[in-house]
Order: sequence, then C-alpha cells, then structure tokens
Amino acid sequence: MKFLVLWQLDLSRLSEAVARMVGRMPEYGARLESQGKVLSRYHVVGAHGGAWIYEAESAEELERLLAGAPVYNVATYTVHVLADMDDAPADTDDAEARD
Repeated sequence: MKFLVLWQLDLSRLSEAVARMVGRMPEYGARLESQGKVLSRYHVVGAHGGAWIYEAESAEELERLLAGAPVYNVATYTVHVLADMDDAPADTDDAEARD
C-alpha cells in the first residue's frame, strides 16, 4: 500500500532539541528509502514540514514507520492512502456491457 504523508512541525514546540530532531530527518528518510519503505520525499515550499510517499504492508506498519521519525512527537500528520491508477480496468467496453 502506498501512503502520502504530509507532516508539519508544531512551531509552538520549537526549541534547540526540536531543531536537532529536524536535522536527523534526512538520515532517517534515506534509511527508509534504502529499505524501500519511502519512495520519495519532498519539502513543502513555504511550510515547516514535508510530503513523503511511503510503501507499507498495512496501516499498522505505516504507524510504526511514522513513530520512528525523529519529529514524531513534535509534528502533525495528514495521511492519505494512494491507489495506483494503473489498476483500473483496461477495457471500459466490458464494464459498460455489464451495466
């Protein structure tokens, strides 16, 4: 399953410790990419966070991956399940004939 995860730092909790946590995110992301758990990572321009696409077997696995993030306790997350558009039926005439 693919998930789009938008995360944003809670700026009310900003401190030196939080800045160090943010500094560890690239290493964390690179490790997950090497494991095939993160397919791509983006910075959201004008925001204090990012947009990452995860590949996980389940929502529970995604939760474990998110919980391992250095910023997990100081960020908010919005999660969207993604569906491959390539999985759509190739022949729409068959679908119309069944209706």
